[in-house]
Amino acid sequence: MKDTDYINSNYIVLCTKHGIIKKTTLEAYSRPRTNGINAIVIREGDQLLEAKLTNGNMDIMIAVKSGKAIRFNESAVRPMGRVASGVKAINVSDEDETVGMICIDTQNAPEDVLVVSENGFGKRSGIEEYRITNRGGKGVICHKLTEKTGRIVNIAPVSENEDIMLITNDGTIIRTPVSGISTYGRTAAGVIVN
Repeated sequence: MKDTDYINSNYIVLCTKHGIIKKTTLEAYSRPRTNGINAIVIREGDQLLEAKLTNGNMDIMIAVKSGKAIRFNESAVRPMGRVASGVKAINVSDEDETVGMICIDTQNAPEDVLVVSENGFGKRSGIEEYRITNRGGKGVICHKLTEKTGRIVNIAPVSENEDIMLITNDGTIIRTPVSGISTYGRTAAGVIVN
């Protein structure tokens, strides 16, 4: 936090459940107080979902429960002060909510995006399948939802040589290699992850 160049060229990106995104320079957080500092003004009924460190040149991908995801360049979000509430990242309906945000370093991108549904279905899809669009849109299909799969619960960037851990509602932890999860197209439902 003492490197002036670093704190002025890196950002913290925040995302809320209602699809609001906010980008603030790391410099704004370089002088913390003992009782903390405000990072974002949360609108009534909303809550913070994710916070990620970025370098100003990343692509941001956000998914919602209803099976859609949006990908846009970080430059589409202008830097704001700590007490701003942010701008719309993805159009979220009243009965929907954001479930995950990933930041993709275009110079060192992960191989795939893992999408997991509430009934334990998962799949990997190549990052390149998610085209870059404008911020604030509805997004593209990232998972085919059925009664069997349930809605999306999370997305994550993954590579073939990694393992992932999933926790079920009853507290059981499942650890599985990413290579054991099949690769499908964006609109597929996937398979049971175990």
